[in-house]
Amino acid sequence: MEHFKVIIVEDVKLELKGTEEILRTEVPEAEVIGTAMNEPDFWALIKTRVPDLLLLDLGLGGSTTVGVDICRKVRRQYADLRILIFTGEIQNERLWVDALKAGANGIILKTGELLTRNDIRQAMDGRIYVFNEPVLERIVARFIRSVEAEKQHRDALIHYEIDEYDERFLRHLALGYTKEMITNLRGMPFGVKSLEKRQNELASRLFPAAERGGVNATRLVVKALQLHIIDLEHLEPDDE
Repeated sequence: MEHFKVIIVEDVKLELKGTEEILRTEVPEAEVIGTAMNEPDFWALIKTRVPDLLLLDLGLGGSTTVGVDICRKVRRQYADLRILIFTGEIQNERLWVDALKAGANGIILKTGELLTRNDIRQAMDGRIYVFNEPVLERIVARFIRSVEAEKQHRDALIHYEIDEYDERFLRHLALGYTKEMITNLRGMPFGVKSLEKRQNELASRLFPAAERGGVNATRLVVKALQLHIIDLEHLEPDDE
């Protein structure tokens, strides 16, 4: 790596010293041109010297949103600056997503292998997503679950002969729509009586014969969720 300048934003003095030591011993090309322990100090610092890399903690002064706000503003004002999140927020996945949407180049959790020379190199080389192992493990686990859920959904549509209108009908029932409301959806060419007939037909396909008596909309929706015909995480209404 070529020589580059770094600013560290970290509100815990011991961790700030630790981060400086990691850079000093592992990344000699890095020149720490300044450190800040809060947002005002950071903005005062960056106005005097703009770094190539910002190592940014997310939780500053007891707030979990200050770091995201800094990241968003830095990305707007210094488009080419690399931003690497180095945070102890090891459980707050929503915060990670907010940081990535705000323009962070990556997230390194303060657990496991911590910050490495390779992390820094990837960020400086322009890699869009730089993560250490704890983040990668969760990403892979969610990816596997997502792919498996999509397969189960596709298989269920085929096995139970679910067409587009069946899926839309069940999805909107799950969202709390009445049959009258569903008939008003754009491109839904059915009246209430037709939807009632479709509900009975779905019950005959989804339930064993012994369980078909008294299948109401609620039981039908629960069964559709259990069979992966509709997905609880992707329940969105159609345009009306």
